[in-house]
Amino acid sequence: MRTNDENGTPVEAGNDAVDTSAPVRFDTKIAVLLRADLEPWQRLNVTAFLVSGIGTAAPEVIGEPYEDADGTKYLPMFRQPVLVFEGTKEVLTAAHGRALSRGLPAAVFTSDLFGTGNDRDNRAAVRAVGRDALDLVGMAVYGPRNAVDKVLKGARMHP
Repeated sequence: MRTNDENGTPVEAGNDAVDTSAPVRFDTKIAVLLRADLEPWQRLNVTAFLVSGIGTAAPEVIGEPYEDADGTKYLPMFRQPVLVFEGTKEVLTAAHGRALSRGLPAAVFTSDLFGTGNDRDNRAAVRAVGRDALDLVGMAVYGPRNAVDKVLKGARMHP
């Protein structure tokens, strides 16, 4: 019987041998939803900030450190793909509400954060606005694939 280990790698139940020929399929999804009207540099910036929240809140999504053939060590990264979507302001607002109602871990980026320059001011900018009035330009969400798919209803894959 096949199952996945804590890193999502397929293993035979009762056996520590890894089946490296089998495709890896994760039962969770990491997704970023960006507002479609962002400039290219904003899309990159927002995505980078948002995914950093997922790694800290859900440490199980972080894989093992990397090492090249010369023995040079590199930082670990997510063990699974990050899917990036886009949608209108309305799609983003609806997705935010669905993520919160399902209790999924989420990170938000508001338009106010483009005008701040540090973490303290970023947190203060979000704290100053009620949940339903946030001017969201992006959010990241992590959870079971089906739940994340429902949250992203109406969004499309980023081109």
